[in-house]
Amino acid sequence: SFTVLVNPIPTVNAVPSSTYCSGATVPAVNFTGNVTTANYNWSNTNSSIGLGTSGVGNIASFTSSNSTASGMSGVVTVTPSANSCVGTPINFTITVNPVPNVASIPSATYCAGATVPATNFTGSVTATTFDWSNTNTAIGLANSGTGNIASYVATNTGAASISGVITVTPSANSCIGTPTSFTVLVNPIPTVNAVPSS
Repeated sequence: SFTVLVNPIPTVNAVPSSTYCSGATVPAVNFTGNVTTANYNWSNTNSSIGLGTSGVGNIASFTSSNSTASGMSGVVTVTPSANSCVGTPINFTITVNPVPNVASIPSATYCAGATVPATNFTGSVTATTFDWSNTNTAIGLANSGTGNIASYVATNTGAASISGVITVTPSANSCIGTPTSFTVLVNPIPTVNAVPSS
């Protein structure tokens, strides 16, 4: 007599694709399937996302990376094997978006009634949105807005200088960058009281 041993074809359960901001911690990926002793060989098409090009077993937690101007992805292919039997591979994608930034804006000083030129915000990441806030609407600028700041007339009806601090926060693809701030100072126009003729 003799024995015929038939081993099952191993499988690997699906892993959902995911998206992260550059610098975020990607949690460990633990593979499972129908054969408890299966090995899982994986490969990654883009090591620039912070993950190596290949490995065996589960994927340890890692820090995502992207220093470019737009999102990039790595396709991870996982192949299960057990007892010389190789199962059908699965794929999932890890997308890493860059963290946007905003170029610094110099502070400026104006006289009341002067036209403040438009402020155009720039950054290195494609399709960045710039949200801004202003601490003092008395200078002639609204308290908040999105996008570039249009030209406006500086105001100051008091006797002393006033200022507003404008804070600009960049965001893109659900990633929020470090805000930057600048100050607009508005001086009042001096007057002289009338002196009666004598």
